[in-house]
Amino acid sequence: MKKKKRANRPIKQSVKPILAGVLFVFIVLLIALLSNIIKKYTPTSEHIKLAKYFNIETEDQVGLVIQDEIIEKKAKLIDGVVYLEYNLVRDNLNERFYWDSNENKLLYALPQDLISVDVGSKDYYVGKKKNTKNYAIIKVEGDTAYIAVDFIKEYTDMDYNFFKEPNHVMIVNEWNEVLETSLKKDSEIRLLGGIKSPIVEDLKKGETVTLLEKGKTWSKVRTKSGFLGYIKNNKLNQAKEVKVNREFKQPEYTNIKKDYTINMVWHQITNADANGTLLEAIAKTKGVNTISPTWFALSDEEGNISSLASQSYVNYAHQLGIEVWALVSNFEVEVDTNKVLSYTSKREKLINQLIAEAIEYNLDGINVDFEELSKETGDAFLQFIRELSIKCRNNDIVLSIDNYVPMSHTAFYNRKEQGIVADYVVIMGYDEHYEGSEEGSVASKSFVETGIINTLKEVPAEKVILGIPFYTRIWKETPKTKEEIAKEDPNTDYVPYNLTSVPAGMETVEKMLKGYNVTPVWDEKLGQYYAQILEKNEGCTYKIWLEAGKSIEEKLKLMKTHKLAGVAEWKLGLEKSEIWDIILKYVN
Repeated sequence: MKKKKRANRPIKQSVKPILAGVLFVFIVLLIALLSNIIKKYTPTSEHIKLAKYFNIETEDQVGLVIQDEIIEKKAKLIDGVVYLEYNLVRDNLNERFYWDSNENKLLYALPQDLISVDVGSKDYYVGKKKNTKNYAIIKVEGDTAYIAVDFIKEYTDMDYNFFKEPNHVMIVNEWNEVLETSLKKDSEIRLLGGIKSPIVEDLKKGETVTLLEKGKTWSKVRTKSGFLGYIKNNKLNQAKEVKVNREFKQPEYTNIKKDYTINMVWHQITNADANGTLLEAIAKTKGVNTISPTWFALSDEEGNISSLASQSYVNYAHQLGIEVWALVSNFEVEVDTNKVLSYTSKREKLINQLIAEAIEYNLDGINVDFEELSKETGDAFLQFIRELSIKCRNNDIVLSIDNYVPMSHTAFYNRKEQGIVADYVVIMGYDEHYEGSEEGSVASKSFVETGIINTLKEVPAEKVILGIPFYTRIWKETPKTKEEIAKEDPNTDYVPYNLTSVPAGMETVEKMLKGYNVTPVWDEKLGQYYAQILEKNEGCTYKIWLEAGKSIEEKLKLMKTHKLAGVAEWKLGLEKSEIWDIILKYVN
């Protein structure tokens, strides 16, 4: 039998198309892979639209770079002049510019004079002297005020460059040493680090850039034309430190500085007859070289003051070698302080009255005690202090400002600026606990020292006076009745007593303790004596954190340790006579 032939040919013919298909797919995948690899490692040539880079939306908007940051707010180009928003200037460039939105005035306080400009005017006044620019200095659009950048530059340690296409401004206001480097070859600055980030600017070999942040592979730089971006480190030459200089003379705010340790006592005067108590009250003291009678107070919302000033009082103090720094307060009558300080004309009226009183009565100083200000009043208060400091400086009058111990919610009092324009900053180192608060010490040692330390972060020690209390508070816990307990909200923390307190001087507290035959105990941590009285007849408990010789000395030690300018006591008449011997050891 013959063997049948195998059908090899048809099999070979069916395999070839399959192999070809596999090969095609492989080639396609390889091409795709290579394409992705090439795409991944090929830098993009896309250039970002520069208007988008600065987020410019209208023709009058100008992009803004300050130091090493693109600012969200825009400058304005009006009649060929660049303007910056007032708030931006105050917060970023120069806090001494002050915009009075009530009377549409721009103000700037120099050491000896006040600069004033009306909206839309090319004229400005330095004191009473008129000057003129070739541009409107300040413009207003809606509720926003804009200041010409050239005017800002005259009074601010800054420089700027204006560029077109698109319109943008680069401002430099830090003048320490900077790192500069140049390009090894033609390259580009990208929006972010990475070759896929769009190009901001093309640069040529040898061009110089400022190195802002050095990264492992990419570094942030600022170009001469005012752009910020990133470039690969291997395209940069070695960076060098360059000293950047600008010829700008900072204004010199001269101050009066006493060559002795200040020992000031506040003397509360509530009526004209009380001025006659000086002789008797001061005779009990030792080492007092400054007295601050509470003579002046805001009397209305137009900037007027009430006065209890007495020439015989001043004459007698001067005969004893004691300076008189009369106090002005904002709390003797109910007055909205913001409605006074936020108007230039009212501030001027207030200041002129204070200076007139100081000159008429031959006062040595003015002590400002404006308390419980709202945050919205902060800028106006600082402007008041600046403007008052000009008149005080020109008339050789000491200016001191009373301040709470620093807390976050009183930061707007701006002790740093006070410490520049005023002669002395007084820490009111008391009211740690107060009427309406939980019970506790008026001025524990740690409270006072923390107040000193935090104040010294902003004000030089030779300008700081520590205010200490001659008083304490007598706290009274009265058990609640069943009816009161029944009416209470069950969701609140349960307190079994009603709490009240009254301020009291040293003699009053000492008599009270003797009457109950109670001996106070020294608390080393608080730096104070503590006493507790169980009043059986009234069914209540008294708690007292005493101010006495030993606690006062603890505070005086802090004054000496931190090398402060002196001490101030609230108030004359609340102390025991032996306290002055202790104070004398630290101020003599």
